[in-house]
Amino acid sequence: MGDGPLVLLLHGFPEFWWAWRHQLPAIAAAGWRAVALDLRGAGGSDKTPRGYDAFTFAADITGAIRSLGERRAVLVGHGWGAYGAWTAAAMRPAHVDALAVLSMPHPLVLRRHLLRGRFRRSGSLAWVQTPMAPERRLIADDGAHVETLLRRWSAPGSAFPDDEASRHYRAAMQLWPAPHCALEYQRWLFRSLFRGDGRRFAKRVQDPLTMPVLQVHGVQDSNIDIDIAAASRELVAGEYHWLSLEAAGHFPHEETPDAVTDALLDWLVKQRDRHD
Repeated sequence: MGDGPLVLLLHGFPEFWWAWRHQLPAIAAAGWRAVALDLRGAGGSDKTPRGYDAFTFAADITGAIRSLGERRAVLVGHGWGAYGAWTAAAMRPAHVDALAVLSMPHPLVLRRHLLRGRFRRSGSLAWVQTPMAPERRLIADDGAHVETLLRRWSAPGSAFPDDEASRHYRAAMQLWPAPHCALEYQRWLFRSLFRGDGRRFAKRVQDPLTMPVLQVHGVQDSNIDIDIAAASRELVAGEYHWLSLEAAGHFPHEETPDAVTDALLDWLVKQRDRHD
């Protein structure tokens, strides 16, 4: 939607591009070209048997920027989409003007956290490691477990997900092999902790980012403790803004959409002024 500099929005798990429905029109109206895509394996995207490692993830994102006719973009990511956005910014900074991340720490912070054995507060990461059982659980009863995850990870008493959101996300997960593809990102992260590709990845993302970063985190996020998310600050050498939202859990862009949209628009204005 819209015309202007490119803002590429990357969804998390268990969602697809529709997660950004609240932000897309507002960003476009503010003079940006807002594009929300389905990550590899999600929604209507190609569901390839491989390609869910972080190296390919970063290449997918910057490849999407180039396929849209642009060399650079502002990246906005949530959850696993934010993991990819952090990675693309670290590995291919020439293609990233600025970075906004929701509900996900820097990949190196997350890696250190997991290497210390702290899996309990890492969302679905622990239960997805077994083969096929998680996939079957996600599609059983017309995707009822998808709705369970959305409710469990939202702040207590949150109005999200409503019936419409539950219906859309449950339906999207039925597009086999979407459940398998979505979980492969998380499986790669876990397995890479003990392999050479994980060590190579850690080395590739260890340099602090020099582009502006906005980090948004829900205080009631039950997946990632807020202090872990905030530790990402040490890996940002450039301009850094932090926003914690008291009323939000893991899905601040859907639980508190107005607050997230306003924060993004204010921050995007600063990015435009910086270039002007």
